[in-house]
Amino acid sequence: MKPLALFKSELDVFLKELSRDFDIFGPKRQKKGFLDWGKIEGLSDLDLSPGVTKTSVKSFFLPQPEVLFEFSAKTGDERAFRLKEPECPDRKRVLLGVRPCDARSIFLNSMPYKEDCYFQGNIERNIVIGLFCKTHLSTCFCTWVGGSPTSTDGMDIGVYELEDSFIFLPVSQRGEELLRGLGLREISQEEEGQLEAYKSDAPEGISEGIDIAKEFSKKSLFDLYDAQFWQEVTDPCLNCGTCTFLCPTCYCFDIQDEVLRGRGRRIRYWDSCMFPLFTLHASGHNPRGEKVKRVRNRFMHKLKYFPDRFGPISCVGCGRCVRDCPVSIDIRQVIRQFLEI
Repeated sequence: MKPLALFKSELDVFLKELSRDFDIFGPKRQKKGFLDWGKIEGLSDLDLSPGVTKTSVKSFFLPQPEVLFEFSAKTGDERAFRLKEPECPDRKRVLLGVRPCDARSIFLNSMPYKEDCYFQGNIERNIVIGLFCKTHLSTCFCTWVGGSPTSTDGMDIGVYELEDSFIFLPVSQRGEELLRGLGLREISQEEEGQLEAYKSDAPEGISEGIDIAKEFSKKSLFDLYDAQFWQEVTDPCLNCGTCTFLCPTCYCFDIQDEVLRGRGRRIRYWDSCMFPLFTLHASGHNPRGEKVKRVRNRFMHKLKYFPDRFGPISCVGCGRCVRDCPVSIDIRQVIRQFLEI
């Protein structure tokens, strides 16, 4: 299927048409001024400013929390504590304006969650309409880790923003099916010229000029594990967990049962390898009781353990951890130190 076009002046009509069958979520300016995901009721809600939202799309695929089962906890109920699956929402969602780095995180998280029925169910429920990047921010480094400003990994539809129009590029089969029913037009010759110029002028960002995942695969696990720089990286860290909760490819979780007024639920919720309790055994032993071990594990997982198992680096270069770390720890510096070993 060829790319299709939509004038910017028609975007409001497009959103209304889309909202007939889907709940639409996209970048929305919050009351405190930052950009984050929100339900899009109309054109005025949608903010397509450069850069990523405060939080990632992770919450649509790994909800915080996610109800796995429900049960009755009432005294005398003969069916008490028998688990049942929660009802699934009928309406599907469209995630509009997803940046290539966030979309790539869906692709990466699908690898360890390949057989997770909850994650895969959320993949089916959410249609991803990505928005390619025209601007490179100081915290962006997608090109370091296998991505690009025009990557389609994890997208159903990719969108180029031109001067007066949007160009919709179908990526998946369901993306094609969605576009067929929206009455978009064929692109004009002028738009074809603008599109070629867009592709040639797409921001490259800063790159080490090498395949970092391939280079890291050659590195000795033990040399990286015993590297001298870990204490230097660790010293300023507060173990606050900000980086892991904002990161689109951090997917650690815990599970617990909650009971309130005779009703119970088993939930899966986000956890962080930066917290001391994460690896605390019932015996009292903690294999990562020291802060340096937790910091090392976070970076080793993303840059060594994950690529050794699945291939790509478990980082998309969105820069959220760089932007919001309270002590300014920069994963790009850790990558440079890896390369020097």
